[in-house]
Amino acid sequence: MEAKAIARYVRATPMKARRVVDLVRGKQANEALAILQFAPQGASEPVYKVVASAMANARQHADKDGVAFNEDDYFITEARVDEGPTMKRFRPRAQGRAFRINKRTSHVTIVVGTEEKGGDQ
Repeated sequence: MEAKAIARYVRATPMKARRVVDLVRGKQANEALAILQFAPQGASEPVYKVVASAMANARQHADKDGVAFNEDDYFITEARVDEGPTMKRFRPRAQGRAFRINKRTSHVTIVVGTEEKGGDQ
């Protein structure tokens, strides 16, 4: 069984969000939530919400299919951070110049599944 959750347009740079996602890739879902809850990075909050949403989606799929749901059986099988659109802002500088500030956004994708599919490696 597999479930997916996507958060789009997250106001965190993709590079910083990837650092957080790398902490939990391949881990058990409950362990990943515990790690993210206490991670000091700012991007850990939106990633936590996406993992929790993927687990809720898995619970819904299991209820719909009439399958027993056990949170301990689920692992993060895929975790990806893609680059979203960049908001371009300008900051005034000395002597009438203006420097561009890039406010980057991310798309976070988390797939949780039971271990039976993760044995490919």
